[in-house]
Amino acid sequence: MKVPLLDLTEQNAALRPEIEAALGRVLDTNAFILGGEVAALEKELADYCGTKHAIGCASGSDAILLALMAFDVGPGDEVITTPYSFFATVSSITRLGATPVFVDIDPVTYNIDPAQIETKITSRTRAIEPVHLYGQCSNMVAISAIAEKHGIPVVEDAAQAIGAEENGIRAGSLSTLGCFSFYPSKNLGGMGDGGVLTTNDDALAAKLRALRVHGAEEKYYHKWVGLNSRLDGFQGAVLRVKLPHLESWTEKRRSNADQYKQLFTDLGLTEQVGLPVELGQMKHIYNQYVIRVPQRRDELRAFLSEKGIGTDIYYPVPLHLQECFAYLGCGHDDLPESEKAARETLALPIYPELRPEHQEYVVESIAEFFA
Repeated sequence: MKVPLLDLTEQNAALRPEIEAALGRVLDTNAFILGGEVAALEKELADYCGTKHAIGCASGSDAILLALMAFDVGPGDEVITTPYSFFATVSSITRLGATPVFVDIDPVTYNIDPAQIETKITSRTRAIEPVHLYGQCSNMVAISAIAEKHGIPVVEDAAQAIGAEENGIRAGSLSTLGCFSFYPSKNLGGMGDGGVLTTNDDALAAKLRALRVHGAEEKYYHKWVGLNSRLDGFQGAVLRVKLPHLESWTEKRRSNADQYKQLFTDLGLTEQVGLPVELGQMKHIYNQYVIRVPQRRDELRAFLSEKGIGTDIYYPVPLHLQECFAYLGCGHDDLPESEKAARETLALPIYPELRPEHQEYVVESIAEFFA
């Protein structure tokens, strides 16, 4: 049996007639950059996330960069964030000449540990950037309280968390600005790159709409130095077809997570394998299903590959140890929980079209390895 880490074939095949019709609408209007499909998608996404505004852009990476630009982050400034995330979380900070200040993760959720944030705040702190890793929100109640106390804005890196909730409030509406990615592997994925920012702040929304078109509120009149970062019409059209299915896909991922938990428990593997934990106030949307393997993680991954099972490691090198950030002066053991997670975590297939027999094969193969 072959079980890839992700397979979009079935999902896209089912939606192909609708997608082709949507792409045809864009061809008919020739609105290839922004345009009516993107404007409609922005309204639908704002409604979905529970915000007043959604501003489409070229990628999730650009969404974070634009968010920090909207707060005028620049040289001499500091942004508090996590080292255990995708590269863009931190490159967006350094690209503006600012300095990332790393806070270690909570080993249970893999998200930034709020208890360590306040000690890292200085007079140069310009923003706090938590990441909702793997599809579960960071502890935004605690983070927001710290941010409000110190008058610091919060930018949610929600690239993996569209539809995730804390206390019934959706990611992207838990802070000043939310940043999302539509990379094809995401729960709501396009057919190319794309991203969006969400906010309830009218002034910030207006500034972001200008920043994404070279900082111009009126064509050829530039108030700021912005980016060329616009969502194209084809991606807007595709995402509009997919968005109505997002909740059902999320529920299938959550059901698959429950099934994994049952299988690992039934086969007595919970001592060898640590399972994801969904906190009581959270709704986890499982962009990834990540287990902990304290012993022989890499051997297990190789064994599963031989069995035709796709896996991945998110992330093998924490950002504070990346070569390009060596100038920050971080060393091994500086952020021990992030480094431990990098050594032990392994992502298993979790996509909505995964079948029970696929999951049984995955877990039985893991049992075979440990036996």
